[in-house]
Amino acid sequence: MYNVKMTDNLTREKRIKVMSSIRGKNTRPELIMRKLLWSKGKRYRIHDRSVFGTPDISNKKKRVAVFVDGCFWHGCEKCYRPPRTNSDFWAKKIESNKNRRKQVMSKLENDNWKVFQVWEHEIIKNPQPLVATIMLAL
Repeated sequence: MYNVKMTDNLTREKRIKVMSSIRGKNTRPELIMRKLLWSKGKRYRIHDRSVFGTPDISNKKKRVAVFVDGCFWHGCEKCYRPPRTNSDFWAKKIESNKNRRKQVMSKLENDNWKVFQVWEHEIIKNPQPLVATIMLAL
């Protein structure tokens, strides 16, 4: 990634509106993952609320859960760069997201689920190895 200093050219209200409009479901990385699995003949449910943690992709019969996590929102160790504005809020928010994901994954694993956490940058860069790994579980 680049270490480019950028100033925010949006007002606080506009930035809030932009950030709140970012989708949590059906994101580009998630769609890429789903299309590749579907094209290989694998079947699954999306955002199944009956599975703890509401995974992005799941199969109850095979007990497989896949979480497609955005690098910013879940604090990816490779890509995450903390914002310079409102930094206390964002630090708490990202830490909360990370802790929640750990708890969800731990509970599912304790219930004998195969759980995958897939990062946005992994899917964008090269999704094939991830798809192959998940296909073995499905």
